Amino acid sequence: MTPIAAALAAARPAVERISAEVWDLVELSLEERESAKVHVRELVAAGFEVSTGTSGVETAFLAEKRFGDGPVVGFLSEYDALPGLGNEAVPRRQPRADEKTSGHGCGHNLLGAALTGAAIATANALESEGGAGTVRVYGCAAEEAEGAKVYMARDGLFGDVDACLHWHPWSIAAVMNMRLAAVNTVRLAFHGRTAHAGMEPWSGRSALDALELAAHAINLMREHIEPTARTHYIYENGGDAPNVVPDYARMLLLIRDIDRAHVVATTEWVKQIAEGAALATQTRAEADVFFGMYDLLPNAPLAERMQRHLDAVGVPEWTAEEQAFARETQANMSLPEAGLCTECVPLQPEIAIGGSSDVADVSWNTPTMGVVMPTVPLGVSMHTWAVTACGGMSIGLKGALAATDVLTRTALDVLSDAELRAAARADFERRTEGFEYVSPIPEGQTGPRGYRLPTSPP
Repeated sequence: MTPIAAALAAARPAVERISAEVWDLVELSLEERESAKVHVRELVAAGFEVSTGTSGVETAFLAEKRFGDGPVVGFLSEYDALPGLGNEAVPRRQPRADEKTSGHGCGHNLLGAALTGAAIATANALESEGGAGTVRVYGCAAEEAEGAKVYMARDGLFGDVDACLHWHPWSIAAVMNMRLAAVNTVRLAFHGRTAHAGMEPWSGRSALDALELAAHAINLMREHIEPTARTHYIYENGGDAPNVVPDYARMLLLIRDIDRAHVVATTEWVKQIAEGAALATQTRAEADVFFGMYDLLPNAPLAERMQRHLDAVGVPEWTAEEQAFARETQANMSLPEAGLCTECVPLQPEIAIGGSSDVADVSWNTPTMGVVMPTVPLGVSMHTWAVTACGGMSIGLKGALAATDVLTRTALDVLSDAELRAAARADFERRTEGFEYVSPIPEGQTGPRGYRLPTSPP
């Protein structure tokens, strides 16, 4: 057995434990206290020094293991779940027996397990081979809401890192040589005046009317924004009773686009819409831009090196039972019954897609690259029950273990290959020439504000 294979074998039990336990805990963003403890437990057992509550985020942490002076490689672990996507580990829509309604519908139990496992494996290999460098794990809470990476970037926690690595569950095996969208998270609230809706409605001023008018204007605005934009929302509060004119109404809005400049411009337009809706309804508007992220910045040398390792590791070998599970899942989602991915995708030209991640803010502070590995059947989208189901059984675990392998090998190259580090840094500096990172978090805001709010006004 090679030293890398031995290091991976030693880390595998940690990957398996983290994946299973975090899948079972299924904690939402900013509530992942026990999930974070699972990661911390495994890292402490592996000899890492750990601090918690990083950058004002209670459920974030920072773990580090040093082997003398040398380069620094970072791993970006996540572990939050999503509401409404709970499912048993079966190929059909089926609520969990324990009645938990949330689920790892983006596979973050696998994502965090592989990254923490890869950090442990990298440290194992360094220790056995006598290498130098620092292995650092960022416990990246709340990626689905107010991602901790943005707060960490604001605090300069990536300034000494030579490269940060990440991965994501998906239906294919490919290097993430892509751009993700920048985003702002905005809460629009309107304040009006209550009245009896049947007896004396003219005495009231409906905050819900204002909210509906703003939503209509936002939908009209969509005709005049570029195709790269994504603007979507939910109503969080629309009143308490139909016979009471609502004096408070609120929506949560995500504004996405190809870069920060586009997002900021659309955000200003939305603020104007809110003021206009308030004027038209004689209410008062509040536009709270409480979180944001940059677009993801690729890195060509890291992508090329990671592709080399992806091709060498390959796609997991699926059993007949796993392929049958996949096809049944696809049938129950009205998808072509193509089963699971069996080949790696060649390195693709940089493309832009509509999703967002707080990994982006890391990528504007240090060279960053990731990979996707198959953990769900072909055609299955993230944020669905099927991702939760596959993440709780062997399909998801096999994908996570393959990702651990690719990440570990890439990390060891970052630590040992000075030419790779120099090339990655040169590519990063070329892309960021003349750029100064300005945090999208509002000035003076020390930590997350709370993505989910109670029904009544805050």
